[in-house]
Amino acid sequence: MQCQLLLLFINPSPPTKLFITTCVSSSTRRITNPQTALSPRDSSTHLTATKTIPLHTRTTTAATMSDAEDDYMSMSFADPPPPTNPKTSLQRHQERLRIASLKSHPATKKQLEAEAEAAREKALATSTLTPTSKGAQMMAKMGFKGGALGKSANARTEPVEINVKEGKGGIGMDNEKKRKIREAMEELQGKEKKQKAEEGEYRIRVAAEREEKKKEGQWWGAMKVCEKLDTEEEEEKTGRKVEVSAKRANLLWRNLAMQREQRDRDRVLRKGALDSLSSRYRDDEADADDKIAMGTEIEEYEDEEDKELDDYNALKIGERLDKVVEYLRKTYHYCFWCKYRYLDEQMEGCPGLTEEEHD
Repeated sequence: MQCQLLLLFINPSPPTKLFITTCVSSSTRRITNPQTALSPRDSSTHLTATKTIPLHTRTTTAATMSDAEDDYMSMSFADPPPPTNPKTSLQRHQERLRIASLKSHPATKKQLEAEAEAAREKALATSTLTPTSKGAQMMAKMGFKGGALGKSANARTEPVEINVKEGKGGIGMDNEKKRKIREAMEELQGKEKKQKAEEGEYRIRVAAEREEKKKEGQWWGAMKVCEKLDTEEEEEKTGRKVEVSAKRANLLWRNLAMQREQRDRDRVLRKGALDSLSSRYRDDEADADDKIAMGTEIEEYEDEEDKELDDYNALKIGERLDKVVEYLRKTYHYCFWCKYRYLDEQMEGCPGLTEEEHD
């Protein structure tokens, strides 16, 4: 339902105002005269308080209105906005204090300079070839379509950047500082790379040394096994205990025999130096071996050159170990990694020749 208010002058003498409220409901409108409703008088000079008229009277009533007057029949009244909670006096006071505080504390010079610098940097960082740029629009009107200027394809594609110079340094001072900083950074990066490379090389070297030391211990152990088996084999053939000198020992464990002889020699020398019996006891009937055993005489050893042993020791420790292990397998059917002597050369049950195959 839509209600509209219509104000008409019915009788110019005396002027009588008639408020007509029209309500569209079905096909009728209701006209109400507030004056008549409040104080009904002579019905000959006033309209009745309430009267129902047909809907077509709207056209007749509107036709009697002047063209200069507004058409109140077509007016529509929107719903009033919802009431808002008014601010309290305390809130209004706090708002006034906040505004006054902002006005009483203007931005400092440093803040203004920082804001100006930020705005300048932002403007310099913005490309001048964007479609919204005035300069780009002017260049487009003159025929510029983007890309490099000139015939060369490698020409500059963007304008020269603006570098705002700050400070009192001379021309080229900033470039010199940048060059020194760049060289210092490159030197530092080079040192870091070198240090990392040295660390990697150090790890590799330590791992290699550890592996070599491990193989050396295995080599000495293999020589002891080889000496024991050779000695037992010789004793079985001769039927008596055999003492082999370093000069006649097998090349594969000759280093072990020489080490043992050197150790015995050092022990005799220490004994002769600490407790020499030559000054307290002399036996003319003692032979040379007895004199050496008692420390009265010291055997003179001559270091003879052993080229065969020197060539053998020139090999890497891993190669020497492989030679001893191979000799034990072929001669005695003994696997150094299994620590077992097999019955035949088939060596059934042995995984292989190398230590990795036994892992």
